[in-house]
Amino acid sequence: MKVVEQVTHDSVRAFAQQTLAPGQTLHTDALAALNVLAEEHHHIAKVTPPEMASEWLPWVHVVISNLKSYLLGTYHGVSGNYVQEYLDEFCYRLNRRFWENQIPNRLLTLCVAHEPVFLQPAACS
Repeated sequence: MKVVEQVTHDSVRAFAQQTLAPGQTLHTDALAALNVLAEEHHHIAKVTPPEMASEWLPWVHVVISNLKSYLLGTYHGVSGNYVQEYLDEFCYRLNRRFWENQIPNRLLTLCVAHEPVFLQPAACS
């Protein structure tokens, strides 16, 4: 998951180049900005009525629903300054959901081994 200002051809192309291997098969809705995916991938776009969307892209809806529950249940809302960090944590947990009992030890190991990360204070407006 990646925060973008707008879903445009350029932002989709950049995301795909950073995260996807060329030639993969991608199923999407028919959002026009996603048409650039066909440049390097097998892109299958489908216009779907809202009530059928969960059948065409079931995992997208499950993940979005889980993200909303996670953000509201854990943080009770989020700050716009750190949305990418919230998404990174959600993805970390989602990708390790079958190994939940290992997460605390893995995080502790990463904290000990990783260089410190300093966040810049938000600018006051």
